[in-house]
Amino acid sequence: MTTKFDLIVIGGGSGGLAHAQRAAEYGAKAAVVEFAPLGGTCVNVGCVPKKIMWYAGHHAQQIQHARDFGFAVENNGHDWAAVKKNRDAYIERLNDIYDKNLNRRGVIHLQGYGKFVDAHTVEVDGDQYAAERIVIATGGYPIVPRCHGAEYGITSDGFFELPERPQKVALVGSGYISVELAGIFNALGSDVTVLVRKDGVLRNFDSMLSKELQNAMANSGLKLETGVVPHELKKTESGVRLLAEDGREFVAYDAVVWAVGRAPNTEQLNLKVAGVKMDGYGFVPVDEWQKTNVDHIFALGDVTGQAALTPVAIAAGRRLADRLYGGMQDRRLDYSMIPTVVFTHPPIGTVGLTEQEARKEYGDDVKIYESKFNPMLYTFSEEKVQTAMKLVTVGEEERIVGCHIIGDGADEMLQGFAVAIRMGATKQQFDDTVAIHPTSAEELVTMR
Repeated sequence: MTTKFDLIVIGGGSGGLAHAQRAAEYGAKAAVVEFAPLGGTCVNVGCVPKKIMWYAGHHAQQIQHARDFGFAVENNGHDWAAVKKNRDAYIERLNDIYDKNLNRRGVIHLQGYGKFVDAHTVEVDGDQYAAERIVIATGGYPIVPRCHGAEYGITSDGFFELPERPQKVALVGSGYISVELAGIFNALGSDVTVLVRKDGVLRNFDSMLSKELQNAMANSGLKLETGVVPHELKKTESGVRLLAEDGREFVAYDAVVWAVGRAPNTEQLNLKVAGVKMDGYGFVPVDEWQKTNVDHIFALGDVTGQAALTPVAIAAGRRLADRLYGGMQDRRLDYSMIPTVVFTHPPIGTVGLTEQEARKEYGDDVKIYESKFNPMLYTFSEEKVQTAMKLVTVGEEERIVGCHIIGDGADEMLQGFAVAIRMGATKQQFDDTVAIHPTSAEELVTMR
């Protein structure tokens, strides 16, 4: 016998949960299929535990600055195991909260792996469930490169399983996961090297951010090795050795972390029998309404290959429910002007077009405003962590189409500015806003 629903969501991560719960609030009979703890990557092995570890690194740095302001404090070491214990307990509480939220809204949690039997039917551990609409929200997983001895490295998932902090670490990859984990390890006292294939980190971000982050990394003792294409990992008594294709050898590490990208969780879904198309990488393409090539099957979040950010998945899920079940015919997510933060040390905040993108689109109509300074936090410090900002404007009215910040507080200040920029703010409107002094954020409304 097949149990029937109005909606089945495959994937209990942020996007899937947001969609199912919003749909249920509109009266839909909904179910969520998930084999792992609820919350997906973000809650279990992503944003949430990562931010906790970022705070640990941040506090380690603040101990030094506290001495600059007259406090007799010393850094007597860090108890990684204690933080892990508290962090894991916190995540378990969040898992329980998600489960209760589903129950409160009448959403059925189907524990297990889901796969399509046909275009309207999903099988979960031998039982079949049918629905008028099905949403794919299975997220992704960290890639392990195909090289000899790759199993001697760990991924970002493995980072959260470490029982203690490794003293010597290599991060392989140039993206945000690599630089975030590198900053955490470094701040807590590890000897860290970042190995990248090309010439720098965060290459898809504005060039100013990449340059300033690399300066900050070097000043903090982080080592960056460029042009490294991994060929083999070897496990030895002294640690894990990484051999590059050009013959260079990097030795020897207590941990090597693969941070070379993420792939979509679609292999086990049996999408072919449902007629759902994937691209060459296994992602599920969707139109502007989150619809796949099959009219009643939708996809959202990381599995679509679009803007792999938790708030994006949540926003897409809620808007899709508003449209399908709430009568909001034109409700959809606009994927432009999405703000995001990279939790490096110091953090990065960015929204809109990079300078490179703007010049490609608008040519000579682009005008750039920049500022670079030492925040007051480092007034008494011998080693200062600079803040840098850039506004990208276009046209005679100097409409702001990009804002890029690296420095302490960038993560918190960007949200408000992102609202203004999304609403079409101009440089003159920024200038007409009275500055809050003394802050770093005031630089964004005083640039010349």
